[in-house]
Amino acid sequence: MNKKMKLLTPLLLLLIFSCKGVSQEKDVANSPEEEALNEYKVQKSEEEWRKELTDLQFYILRKAGTETAGTSELLSNKREGTYVCAGCSTPVFESQYKFNSGTGWPSFDREIEGNVAYDVDYKIGYKRTEEHCATCGGHLGHVFEDGPRETTGLRHCINGAALKFIPTTP
Repeated sequence: MNKKMKLLTPLLLLLIFSCKGVSQEKDVANSPEEEALNEYKVQKSEEEWRKELTDLQFYILRKAGTETAGTSELLSNKREGTYVCAGCSTPVFESQYKFNSGTGWPSFDREIEGNVAYDVDYKIGYKRTEEHCATCGGHLGHVFEDGPRETTGLRHCINGAALKFIPTTP
C-alpha cells in the first residue's frame, strides 16, 4: 500500500461510519407524558377498528398510510358541508376552506380548531407535520406551508378515505 492510501484509508473509514445519523430514529418506549398524549376519547382495539372501517380506511386512519393521489371521490367535491373523521365522525374540515391544490388529495387552508391534532413524522426521510383526529387519533394527512398566501398559507393535504362528507343540505 502506498503512503497516500495509508493516510486516506482511515479518513475514508471515518467518513463512512460517521454518516449514520440518529436524528430520524424514534425511541421505542414512550414516556408517561407521551402516553397521556396518546389517550383519545374514542379508543378501540385493532379488531374493532378493522370491523368498522374499510381496508383502505383502516390502512390510512390506523396505520398512517396514504391513498394513491387522484383516487378520492372527495377530491372534486364542491358541495357545501362538513368533512368528518371516517373513524369517529368528529368534524375536522369545512367545505368553505377547501381548495384545489393540484396535488391529487383534498386540501384545506384551515382545520376546525381543536378537532385536529399534530405530530412530527420522519417516515420519508425529512420532518413533516402529521395531522390526526383529536378524538380518535386517526391519521388524516399532513400540513404544509405552501397553501394560499391570501388566507392562512397552509395546505392541509388530507387522505379522502380518512374523511366522510356531510352535506349542509341533502
